[in-house]
Amino acid sequence: MDTTQRPPIDIGFDALAREALQFQSRLRRGMETLANLDPVEVGASGREEVWRDGKVALYRFHREGVTPSEHVPLLIAYALVNRPYMVDLQTDKSIVRGLLERGQNVYIIDWGYPDRSDRFLDLEDYIQRFLGGAVDHLRRSHGVDAINLLGICQGGAFSLCYAALNPRKLRNLVTMVTPVDFHTPDNMLAGWARQLDVDLMVDTLGNVPADVMNWCYLTLKPYRLLVQKYVGLVDILEDKRALEDFLRMETWIFDSPDLAGEAFREFIKQFYQANGFVNGGVHVGGRTVDLKAIDMPVLNVYAEQDHLVPPSASKPLRGLVGTKDYSELSFRGGHIGIYVSGRAQRDIPQGIHDWLSPRSKDAR
Repeated sequence: MDTTQRPPIDIGFDALAREALQFQSRLRRGMETLANLDPVEVGASGREEVWRDGKVALYRFHREGVTPSEHVPLLIAYALVNRPYMVDLQTDKSIVRGLLERGQNVYIIDWGYPDRSDRFLDLEDYIQRFLGGAVDHLRRSHGVDAINLLGICQGGAFSLCYAALNPRKLRNLVTMVTPVDFHTPDNMLAGWARQLDVDLMVDTLGNVPADVMNWCYLTLKPYRLLVQKYVGLVDILEDKRALEDFLRMETWIFDSPDLAGEAFREFIKQFYQANGFVNGGVHVGGRTVDLKAIDMPVLNVYAEQDHLVPPSASKPLRGLVGTKDYSELSFRGGHIGIYVSGRAQRDIPQGIHDWLSPRSKDAR
């Protein structure tokens, strides 16, 4: 038994008064820092629009002084629930920048902000019309039969569907923090979604408001995401750079589009509730999605501490795809850290590039 005497904790009036004065002083100096901040901007890399279908746009990234050495274009497909600039958030936190520096020819599809006129867009629209339209544009403009596709989170699920339905149009497929088995016991979000009366929700609301989805994500870890991070904000209020980083991340978190009602209904029912990738029964535009049809090389990137897409939800992909060239890349971090942590900037672009480059040679 430890008998070491520990000094008593000073919780007297004087100690509390000193702490309150220090706290007030930090707040006052922090307010001065806030008042002198420039508007927070997101995005580290230049980009230009090269194709559009309604609100959905395809952008090509570029960086001054860097010429892509890879002939096969790499298209990034992000989730619908957040804005895709998370992969290019700022200069020192940009997966896109890392890929550009390694010679990749990088594009991204921006799903835009759906409004009430988009309520009846379904999975076929997003997967075959929009994602497929972007793929076909790149195939034509680059003169290749097949491109490389990087699907992230829900965009990874869309990419798996697209790859299964159009295997000849993809040379290589990379999935990152992508849910495949939606019924693992450690998947808190899936547990919530399985109990959702999605028909009642969509029939009542039409499009699903962004604020509803944000609240759902925040309440998965309420203390960490609703209390702890804002209490901790006091400690960085005097650090201009740290404060800018914090506000940039907050901008991304709350810059969320509404979700097209019909696509949301189909996704919840077929994936979260029916676990369609594992059990079968995913249909897009009347066609059955069979992951065994995915015969191109596949790299599956997952985060070991991911609370939204735990490894157990992502790793079953190995046994579901038809390809014999399947690889995994494990990242020591969480769902957000895989984009913005220092380790991610070093490991993720390099890992993806090292895997893609030899598999993209001699493309026509």
